[in-house]
Amino acid sequence: MNFKKLSATVAAAAAAAALPLSALAHVGSDGGGHHGFLSSFGHAFAHPFTGADHMAAMLAVGAWSALTVTPAWRAPAAFVALLVAGALAGFAGLWVPGVEPMIAASVLVLGLLVAVQKQMPWVLAAALAGVFAFFHGAAHGFELAADSALASAGALAGMALGSALLHVGGMVLGKALMQRHRWLAQLAGGATAVLGAAMLTRLA
Repeated sequence: MNFKKLSATVAAAAAAAALPLSALAHVGSDGGGHHGFLSSFGHAFAHPFTGADHMAAMLAVGAWSALTVTPAWRAPAAFVALLVAGALAGFAGLWVPGVEPMIAASVLVLGLLVAVQKQMPWVLAAALAGVFAFFHGAAHGFELAADSALASAGALAGMALGSALLHVGGMVLGKALMQRHRWLAQLAGGATAVLGAAMLTRLA
């Protein structure tokens, strides 16, 4: 990759990290306006891409896993599994305390892990990713609460697929760019951590 392309990539990453906090995904329940499988699937698929907090955390899980976890797929897989579990809790109306602070903390911690390329056994990495994922899933489940089993199934499938694609995107970035350019991992991870810190400050 030449310098111009790399610079463009960095600029895009910095712009994404600088998105205003008003772009965060938590806007409350959508009121059950997505009743069919396909409409619920499409809405839920797009949902992880619509908030800087969810998108940053999921990309960070993928990048961190690619950089430090062996095998790299296990932490993202744990994230998706616990994301679905959290979403089921949200669909069921279960009150999960501390959702917003935990999501903010996940963005901060995962960003720092990318920046310092912190290595740990895959079991611990998967457990950490899974804990954070449950809270992300609970937020998604509340926002995407559906009024039928078919719509709920569509929402779960769409959310899981959208999240998995973000993980894959993070893994590709980690392998293709961040392993070759440590400073890029530090820049992207640092920007993600700053976003998480800003979110925590906003909640304080």
